[in-house]
Amino acid sequence: MKKLLAVFVFVLLPALVFGTNKEIYVFNWTDYIDPQVLKMFESQTGIKVHYSTYESNEAMFAKLKLVQKAGYDVAFPSTYFVERMRRLNMLMALDKSKIPNLKNINPELLNKAYDPNNTYSVPYMWGSSGIGVNSKAIDPKTVSSWNDLWNPRYKGKVLLMDDVREVFAMALRSLGYSGNDRDPNHIRKAYEKLKLLKPSVKVFNSDSPRQPFLNNEVIIGQIWGGEVFQANKENPDIRLIYPKEGAIFWIDNIVIPKSVRNIEAANKFIDFMCRPDIAKMNCQLIGYATANIKAQQMLDPKIRNNKAAYPEEAEVKKGEFQTDVGDAIVTYEKYWEMLKTQ
Repeated sequence: MKKLLAVFVFVLLPALVFGTNKEIYVFNWTDYIDPQVLKMFESQTGIKVHYSTYESNEAMFAKLKLVQKAGYDVAFPSTYFVERMRRLNMLMALDKSKIPNLKNINPELLNKAYDPNNTYSVPYMWGSSGIGVNSKAIDPKTVSSWNDLWNPRYKGKVLLMDDVREVFAMALRSLGYSGNDRDPNHIRKAYEKLKLLKPSVKVFNSDSPRQPFLNNEVIIGQIWGGEVFQANKENPDIRLIYPKEGAIFWIDNIVIPKSVRNIEAANKFIDFMCRPDIAKMNCQLIGYATANIKAQQMLDPKIRNNKAAYPEEAEVKKGEFQTDVGDAIVTYEKYWEMLKTQ
């Protein structure tokens, strides 16, 4: 009897009080991980994955800000939201000793201004937004600038992202400004120009912008390179054009929110995602460029050399990575609401 009591006290009681450490709550973009990867993680670690999705950085941010404890263990914010979240003390600093597979991340994507030394974030996928065209309807040689979206011949056939920063960055670049501009006058000018484009816009879509192209709802518009890569599996006529003003670049990252329930499981999950074989599985299915340089080397040359997913260095230098715009986001959101509701 004493032996059984000892087992209860030293083995079962801690499990009841502190939990079994066998669950993890993951918050990610829609269609942004291979479902097979989640099954592999569960089978190899014994940790059950509770998986939820969001359609925008804004939705992710609002949810994480609302949940103060017992929330998500990992999330996948873009560059400028990592910067905002770390400034608001919403992220846990990473224990890199628990994430040995960090060594596989492309060093060119590390130590960016939004998170110096990657104290809080691990690059997951990266890419760009450029101009998508249906080459059966439009000769790609006739499109070279963001300003081409305003061509009246495309009225009612244009797609824009349902993303305030992406849309305004595009408009600001078309005016010769930075996509990260904080000047309220420049943001207003971008809004005024976007108002002129609004009658041409058939749909705003950031969840799956390839779909309106595949459904022949639109023939031109703003789109992520990875979406073009995915669209080409069904329709090779969808092309990506890098505008002469420069594309908009981003990095989506894995972070641990302050509301983490299971820090050990979070570390295991991040390390698992940094394995080259796992990163390869994800990028092959999703179509975006992997931040894992070992995984990139393992890819079929047709994928590795696809310019929609992996732009040339000259295009990256011509473009601009998104950064946090601080309090100017209030101005952006004001004009975004006006644009969407007019």
